[in-house]
Amino acid sequence: MEKMSRVTTALSSNTISGRTMFCHLDAPANAISVCRDATQVVVAGRNIFKIYGLEEEQFVEKLNLRVGRKPSLNFSCADVMWHQMEENLLATAATNGAVVTWNLGKPSRNKQDQLFTEHKRTVNKVCFHPTEVYMLLSGSQDGFMKCFDLRKKESVSTFSGQSESVRDVQFSMKDYFTFAASFENGNVQLWDIRRPDRYERMFTAHTGPVFCCDWHPDDRGWLATGGRDKMVKVWDMTTNRAKEIYCVQTIASVARVKWRPERKFHLATCSMMVDHNIYVWDIRRPFIPFATFEEHKDVTTGIVWRHQHDPHFLLSGSKDSTLYQHMFKDATRPVDKANPEGLCFGLLGDLAFAAKESLISSDANRKPYPGGDRRYPIFFFKKPDPTEQFAHVSSALTVFETDLDSNRMDWFVKTAQLYLLSGKPFAELCDHNAKVAQELKRPQVSTTWTMLRIMFSDPANLTTPGPNHNLSKLGTLPLMNSFSMKEMGSGMGTESRLERSKGDSRQDNIHLEPGNSHISNNNEENEETEGSDGQAEYMFGDAELDDDDLYSVEHDNQTEEQEYALPQEAFQLRHEIMDNPSAPEHLQQDKADSPHVSGNEAEVTCLTPIESFSLISISQPLYSPHLPASFFCPIVREMLSHYAEQGDVQMAVSVLIVLGERIRKEIDDLTQEHWYMSYIDLLQRFELWNVSNEVIKLSTCSAITCLNQTSTTLHINCSNCKRPMSNKGWICDRCHQCASVCAVCHHVVKGLFVWCQGCSHGGHLEHMMNWLKSSAHCPAGCGHLCEYT
Repeated sequence: MEKMSRVTTALSSNTISGRTMFCHLDAPANAISVCRDATQVVVAGRNIFKIYGLEEEQFVEKLNLRVGRKPSLNFSCADVMWHQMEENLLATAATNGAVVTWNLGKPSRNKQDQLFTEHKRTVNKVCFHPTEVYMLLSGSQDGFMKCFDLRKKESVSTFSGQSESVRDVQFSMKDYFTFAASFENGNVQLWDIRRPDRYERMFTAHTGPVFCCDWHPDDRGWLATGGRDKMVKVWDMTTNRAKEIYCVQTIASVARVKWRPERKFHLATCSMMVDHNIYVWDIRRPFIPFATFEEHKDVTTGIVWRHQHDPHFLLSGSKDSTLYQHMFKDATRPVDKANPEGLCFGLLGDLAFAAKESLISSDANRKPYPGGDRRYPIFFFKKPDPTEQFAHVSSALTVFETDLDSNRMDWFVKTAQLYLLSGKPFAELCDHNAKVAQELKRPQVSTTWTMLRIMFSDPANLTTPGPNHNLSKLGTLPLMNSFSMKEMGSGMGTESRLERSKGDSRQDNIHLEPGNSHISNNNEENEETEGSDGQAEYMFGDAELDDDDLYSVEHDNQTEEQEYALPQEAFQLRHEIMDNPSAPEHLQQDKADSPHVSGNEAEVTCLTPIESFSLISISQPLYSPHLPASFFCPIVREMLSHYAEQGDVQMAVSVLIVLGERIRKEIDDLTQEHWYMSYIDLLQRFELWNVSNEVIKLSTCSAITCLNQTSTTLHINCSNCKRPMSNKGWICDRCHQCASVCAVCHHVVKGLFVWCQGCSHGGHLEHMMNWLKSSAHCPAGCGHLCEYT
């Protein structure tokens, strides 16, 4: 105790001093630890094990612990810890499963003291008891934790986590008998060293491995954990159930977490991969780091505060083979570069806008708070050290609400639920989706689906529905234009012309009957519209230019219209076509002005189907009527981009899935991935989980298809012996009992199985739901109070 009091006195007189400095190491470091008087640091790794002195201006190498001609794997360290009570005692966790202690007081070159080889796999963590000199705890990849008494040659207790590998173990700073252990399956367990048979408490802390944990040095019940899910969580362990009280979202998996001394709400973290920086967080403001250290060029592997009562010095080791001492006053402050303005749309179209209060201070409706702005804690006004506080940037939030009737998102939900994306032929999918859009009063989307069906359907797979579809095969019908009509001889009679048309150009006996002529721009599109519900059948006359004028007669200019003078002989059989729809008005006017047609004839004359078809073809180029599907790909690509830019990623993704390989190669993978992620995010915000999963399954982007494959492994323990189950059946290999027995009906559960994470008992989903409606106690009779949520 005399030495400890001396250290405290030294701290009060500011003997711990220094600057931001670093030194190069011989090899990458895996872990570092500092001695209790903050004058030396030990660095351990696969190929390094050295002690450095912390002097005023630099690191000085004091001792190399890797000695001998042939260093064994005992020197290959995954973790190292310097005892905080005994200044000459170190412990390392070796990659070969050994736990080694080192006594720096030995006079020989080899400082190795004791060697424990009880673990079967790599030891991930070693931890000394904070007040008990001879107690050492280890956690291994084999799933076991062992407690060693350094006065004995073997472990005194073995703790089985009944789970996967142990990633971290930490003794409680305030509770003598308690330690916490974190596991790769996301669980955290609390143990009493006096009871090695069963943990005292277990809870799921993260979705994925929990890589680290750390007890708060001052608050007895706070435990911080970090995992692969990129989160740091702070748990209150003083309640009956572990309660998450703070959560910090980082940008990469969390490898190390250490509470900052003398600062209750500050902790430091570093990442296992991708991110090389060290962050200090104020857990009360988890959205932006309080301070950042950016010196390392590779992944940071170990962090430790230089002294347990000094918050101003942080030591770190890295895979870039450097050892750093960071001065806190030299840290980067991200909040200084943060943008105090923000803009976000709500789920139902509401708009939230945040800006500096100074920018909107002219708002007369805002009433100032008496005695200062009390939206912030009162200690902000006590003039604390400015380096220990966030910048006082105050933003005002304004919310603009939209009219619910005009901005409802019901169409999005109904469209997502009713759309068909697979399971039927392409034409049927387009027709169904067009009908859905039409019923939801979205005519443009409906028309788009219809056009896609016309463009990409294979006409060879369609059959003629009936005799009324008399233009089902126009492959041999010549495309007539104004020039061919001019060249017709005026002496050619109507009967001879019709006979020639039947003989030369209608080998498949097409009958053009009045009232049944379906007019189309080209042969392929006409064939595609057959068999539909009439949305793509276009006629002139009473039904002129339906469906938003998709097809129209294009006239270049007024002067060219005068050239379309029809021969008088073409209209002599008007008594046979009186029932036909009347011609367009401007065509009737042209004929009234024509010198070949008398006034009386212009009043009753109308076009026969063959002339109508030739008129539509006037503005079209003379090419083959069969267009390949690839001809439309650029247009469809632009259309999808248009929908996406307008915010309708639902349409873009749905068309992308339905068209499949027809259009996928036309759009780059990053754009597709962006559309998919945006649509999936919207679906999940509306809790449309099944639709979201279907979209993920139908996607061909590798970054999307893996979304529903993460965290799908379920590790099961036997409900009787608590041992891990194999995947071979319902019988436990160890106790030979049937593990998945329903606690209500006592039969084997072969379908959906629900269980309580507290007592591990469960059964059929329906049986458990019915049981818990009338009773809160476990149906197995264990006395546990189960909850079904």
